[in-house]
Amino acid sequence: MRRRQFLASASLATAATALPRIAAAAPGARDADLRALLDRFFYARLDDNPEGATSLGLDTGPRAALRSKLGDGSRAGERRQFARAKQEMAALKAIPRDALGDAAKLDYDIVLYSLDRVVAGERYGYGASAGRYAPYVLTQLTGAYRDVPDFLANQHRIRDAADADAYVARVAAFAGAIEDETVRQREDAAKGVFAPDYILDTTLKQLDAVRGKAPEATGPATDIAAKLKAANLPADRAAAVDRLMADKVFPALDRQRALLTELRGRATHDAGVWRLPDGEAYYAAAASAATTTDLTGDEIHRLGLAQVAEIGARIDGILKKQGMAQGTVGDRLVALNKRPDQLYPNTDAGREALLEQLRAQVAAMTKRLPEQFAILPKATVEVRRVPEAIQAGSPGGYYQAASLDGSRPAIYFINLRDTFDRPKFGLATLSYHEGVPGHHLQVMSALESQDIPLIRRRGFYSGYSEGWALYSEQLADEMGMYDGDPLGQVGYLQSLLFRATRLVVDSGMHAKRWSREKATDYLIATTGIARGRSQGEIDRYTVWPGQACSYKIGHTKWVELRDAAKKRAGAKWDPKEFHRVLAMGAMPLTVLERVARERLG
Repeated sequence: MRRRQFLASASLATAATALPRIAAAAPGARDADLRALLDRFFYARLDDNPEGATSLGLDTGPRAALRSKLGDGSRAGERRQFARAKQEMAALKAIPRDALGDAAKLDYDIVLYSLDRVVAGERYGYGASAGRYAPYVLTQLTGAYRDVPDFLANQHRIRDAADADAYVARVAAFAGAIEDETVRQREDAAKGVFAPDYILDTTLKQLDAVRGKAPEATGPATDIAAKLKAANLPADRAAAVDRLMADKVFPALDRQRALLTELRGRATHDAGVWRLPDGEAYYAAAASAATTTDLTGDEIHRLGLAQVAEIGARIDGILKKQGMAQGTVGDRLVALNKRPDQLYPNTDAGREALLEQLRAQVAAMTKRLPEQFAILPKATVEVRRVPEAIQAGSPGGYYQAASLDGSRPAIYFINLRDTFDRPKFGLATLSYHEGVPGHHLQVMSALESQDIPLIRRRGFYSGYSEGWALYSEQLADEMGMYDGDPLGQVGYLQSLLFRATRLVVDSGMHAKRWSREKATDYLIATTGIARGRSQGEIDRYTVWPGQACSYKIGHTKWVELRDAAKKRAGAKWDPKEFHRVLAMGAMPLTVLERVARERLG
């Protein structure tokens, strides 16, 4: 998705020639040169990523023009990413690593790792592989048709006339973004690369939801109208957006729908990327990029099966103490999910009550954070539901970082298309994952840090970040947040079981040629998660191969490193010191392991 492509976006072509060369320099002698180079990388990338600039609150002053633009999603734009990544790599390697101090060496290693992964993705020539792997251009989770309205609604603020004009300009660019992706998808389809039939069904449903509204009732039109009113600005720009939606965006959507309808007639039902050109290698690369490890599909599968058995046994013990002893663990979790006392009504009032519970959980944990963390983010985090227009294909929950300038808070989104998918016993662990101490502390501790380069403050490595969020769920349990709440602890363990099951089904589909149905049935039988949510999860793994593996693999590594540091520290153990690692910024798990052993006890 666009908000996670920042690290892999365009860079500086001529940086290498700007730096002096120092022979046999002492450690630390080139630190300033490296920092200057990385800052130039950051700002050059920012100039090619208008959405990223807005997200960070940096589309002001000399970069104010970015506020009127959208990023280049064309195939030519992707080719520029690959070319510039190679140029950046050459510029980086022109600085001798031995001439850097310890902190600068860490920056060097992390950025070089990222560039190497971007360049390695060039071989495939379809979908996206410049950092994060997504084989299909258009799916229920990827595409300007859904990303742009969501971005405008949640990140483009309107405070004055200039902001409003910029919003209109972005809507004008919306049609071009749709068209670029239609062209890319048509080119990929000629190579036999397009989503399975069930993915196209959901994608077409979401496209129909956008196209089926009157222009003035679409997301961008209603959003700008509300923002203009709140800013006490004239409504004429809303009328301009209405016209753009009718005259430019709708025709582009119609062409995209026509292409996907044609492809739906040719689509297969096979779930895995093994069916694509060089598909087995693509999955290996995708899993490696997501986990920042080199586990094979078979190794991931075996790890998942072992962890499913171990976590399932822990849940079994708790459920038996609650008088739930009959049937498999999955059967009993299904029964628990159906209990009326565990469900909010599937109504607007029920959804609001659910949101209030999440807000209370975030507030309660926030009060206890100083027990574990010496560094706390300044930014606050709000709880909101996923916009209804995109909830059919969206994940169950996700996090959006705050802006650097403090003008926009962080947001923890939860998908409330059906409250049955979100029983009460599992809500707390989701709050600890998406909110605090999960993604919010990890992302904002880095983003607000003054000690690491800007290019790394926004860095994303799924194994590190999602592993941390799952580690945060365990940390909440260790802090006693479930004391006196055995069903809440079941919810936490179900979350761990869910992530272990992902290892099995993701590798099952993409490495062992499981069908969608086999993967879905296994997920439900193992975790007891409602079919609607389980189906959405399997469909997500279909279009983001390997990404789902990053959670449990990352969690396993975080716990291993924390426990090793605790053992080395003995009586001097202070969790606050270990958790200071967040301020060093996200990094590959292989690098995190080295850092933990060298610096964290």
